[in-house]
Amino acid sequence: MRLRDLAQSLTVLSDEAVWPDAELTGITHNAAWVEPGNVFVAIRGARFDGHQFLQDVAARGAVAVLGEGLPDGVPSPLPYLQVASARAALADAAAALAGHPGRELKVVGVTGTDGKTTTSWLTRHLLRAAGLPTGLLSTVGYELPDGELRHFPAHFTTPEAPQVQATLRGMVAAGGAAVVLEASSHALALDRVRGVPWAVAVWTHLSAEHLDFHGTLENYFADKRKLIERAPFAVLNADDPWTAQLRGIAPAEVTYSAEGQHADWQARGVQETADGLRFEVHSPLGHFAAHLPMIGRFNVANALAGMAAAAHLGATAEQLVAGLASFRGVPGRMELVANPSLAAGRAAPRVIVDFAHTPPSLEKALSTLRATTVGQLWVVLGSAGGPRDPGKRAPLGEVASRLADHAVFTEEDHRDTPLTDILAEMERGARQVGQSNFVSIPDRAAAIAHAIHAAQPGDTVLLAGKGPEDTLERDGETLPWNEGEVARTALAGRGG
Repeated sequence: MRLRDLAQSLTVLSDEAVWPDAELTGITHNAAWVEPGNVFVAIRGARFDGHQFLQDVAARGAVAVLGEGLPDGVPSPLPYLQVASARAALADAAAALAGHPGRELKVVGVTGTDGKTTTSWLTRHLLRAAGLPTGLLSTVGYELPDGELRHFPAHFTTPEAPQVQATLRGMVAAGGAAVVLEASSHALALDRVRGVPWAVAVWTHLSAEHLDFHGTLENYFADKRKLIERAPFAVLNADDPWTAQLRGIAPAEVTYSAEGQHADWQARGVQETADGLRFEVHSPLGHFAAHLPMIGRFNVANALAGMAAAAHLGATAEQLVAGLASFRGVPGRMELVANPSLAAGRAAPRVIVDFAHTPPSLEKALSTLRATTVGQLWVVLGSAGGPRDPGKRAPLGEVASRLADHAVFTEEDHRDTPLTDILAEMERGARQVGQSNFVSIPDRAAAIAHAIHAAQPGDTVLLAGKGPEDTLERDGETLPWNEGEVARTALAGRGG
């Protein structure tokens, strides 16, 4: 695409005389990523203003700049195209340069505080079981229709609009017909998914999180609500109080409930068994029995949401039943760590890795495991540092010590925040409810080993907070991390 064509597809406020007839190779808002032929989008952020890098991007071979207006006294060495919103222009331009790949796919967006990753993976699996080649873009990674899980390079911690569009183009090239995209509140607020044409929007659940970014719970809700506003069809959780404010926004909708609320999709007679969850589904497709081989009663709601979305795209009841029964879970979401002793039928502690990192999600995870634990329940957890929701540290300590028999407080991406401060807050939360069943061990690997070595056969050890993440941020360093591998090493150290 040539720059003039791109400029004409956007709402550019500057004179056409400044638009050179250059061939474009890409677009980015990060000066360090600029390559020859790129358009650079100068975004004014909380810490940096992209306009301070104009000389750098010109030297790297950029051909033009998009921005909301040059600051006083700052000349541009490149043609400058003024737009009303730099982030919106980044998203729109990225979609145009990629050839609008979302228009060639049926895109299912999933948002919510808890449950969106599992729901995304379930929906992807159900669509594939129905014969629709489906890709996935989630916080765990992304998959083309071939089913191989991939990860963005480390410098793409959160995919921006150009990476989202490039990934969608890759899915089309690989023969994809649909994609399930996990839409975070940051992605919606910062227009990272603005250029995505949604076919279905799924709402899971809302609770307080990321308030350091959104400011208030109402702002957080408003940003997540954008997904429902932009989709022609919505799948809404009738068990979530916030859903009342979402009804009627999308042109068409269905509701689901795992807790007995009146809804289009309902689960009844839920049973937690040794081989997973069994329940009756009452739906627009009829009534049928379902089996989901996962731990955790809360996953019934995730299954209903996925079934409702897949059914809207053509899946039959028979395909949904078969798809649920063959689902093997999500890495780092109630993931059972392989233990040779358990596999051989010998008594040993059960070790679970789960991403639970908010007080509500931790409470769900511990309550679920308590119901299926023969012995005592252990939990190892930390809380993120920096400005990431410091108000949840004490509540996490309270929930952990109240619901588990033993709590081990440790690190979890404390970044530049003194770890002693985070641990002290978690300990304070435990003491506020009169608990003393905790210990703080700063090194996460040592904390995991402590719990696994101390646990007895029949006990359950929950490793909470990190889930599938492959890095650990400590004192300004980013270290490689694999929670499951650390757990397996500890298990081997106690003799399996």
